[in-house]
Amino acid sequence: MINREIIRLKVVQITYAYYQNGGKNIDTAEKELFFSLSKAYDLYHYLLALMVEINRIAVRAVETAQNRYNRIKVGEPPSTKFIDNRFILQLEVNKQLLDFRENQKKSWVNEEDFVRSLYKKIIETEYYKEYMESGESSYKEDRELWRKIYKNIICNNEELDSLLEDMSLYWNDDKEIVDTFVLKTIKRFDEANGADQELLPEFKDEEDREFAHRLFRNTLLNADYYRKLISDNTKNWEFNRIALMDLVIMQIALAEILTFPNIPLSVSLNEYVEVAKLYSTPRSGVYVNGLLDAISKRLMSENKISKNQ
Repeated sequence: MINREIIRLKVVQITYAYYQNGGKNIDTAEKELFFSLSKAYDLYHYLLALMVEINRIAVRAVETAQNRYNRIKVGEPPSTKFIDNRFILQLEVNKQLLDFRENQKKSWVNEEDFVRSLYKKIIETEYYKEYMESGESSYKEDRELWRKIYKNIICNNEELDSLLEDMSLYWNDDKEIVDTFVLKTIKRFDEANGADQELLPEFKDEEDREFAHRLFRNTLLNADYYRKLISDNTKNWEFNRIALMDLVIMQIALAEILTFPNIPLSVSLNEYVEVAKLYSTPRSGVYVNGLLDAISKRLMSENKISKNQ
C-alpha cells in the first residue's frame, strides 16, 4: 500500500525534522521514518474501519425505527437493505481488519457524533435513495454503493481531515493518498473470499522498503556532495538564502537521481517539483525545477548520471 509517493513525502518530512533537531543520529531518524510509514498503513486500516462504524450506526438507527414501528404499527417497517449490504458485512468480519482493530488503541467509538453525521449525509444522497428503492440485489451493487459513499462522503471531507490530524501528527498530508488505496481495496473485494479477503500489504514488495532505506541514507550520508552541487549552480549569496525546505527537497531529489538508475530522470524531477509546491512557498516549484534541471544537465554532460534504458 505504501507507494513511492508516500515514501518521498515521509523522507522529506523526516529529513527536514532531522536538520531542525540538530542532525545528530541517522539511525534514530531512520527508525522514525519507518514508524511514520507504518502510521500511514494504520490510517488505511482506520479508514476501512470507519465504514464498518458507519454501518454500526445504521444498524442502531434501523433497530430504533423497528421498535417504533412495533409500538405504533403505522406506515411501513424500516428496510434492512442498507445494513444487510453484503460488501460491508464482509468487511466487518475481515480477519486482517479485525486483527488491526483488536491491537489498536484508537477506534471510532469515541467519535460517535461525527460518524452519525456521516450516516445522515449518506441517507440524504440520491445514490443511497436509488439503492434503497432498487428492486435489484447483487453483491456488485452493494459494493458499488460503498465505493460511491467513500468517494463522495469520506474523501475530501475537511471535518474528517481535521479530526485525523488531531488523532495523529503522522497522518498530516497522508489521507489524500491513502484514500486512493481504500477505493482500490473496495474494488478488489470479492464475495467468494469471505473473511479471508486480502487487504493491501504494507509494502508492495521488498524493493519499495529498500527504496525508502536507500533514499533516506543517501540523502544524509552524501549531503555535503549534494549541497555542493546546488551551491555550484547558484551564486554564494543565493545559496545562503535558499529556504531549508527547498534545500532538503533538492538534496533528496539529487539522492534519488544519482542512486536509482531505474527511475527515469523526468519522473524524479516531476515528483520533487510537486513536493516543493506542497511543502514550500508558492514560487518554490519553479525555483526547484529550474535548479534541478540545470544540475541534471550538467551531471549528464559529465556522464555522472546513469539511467537504464
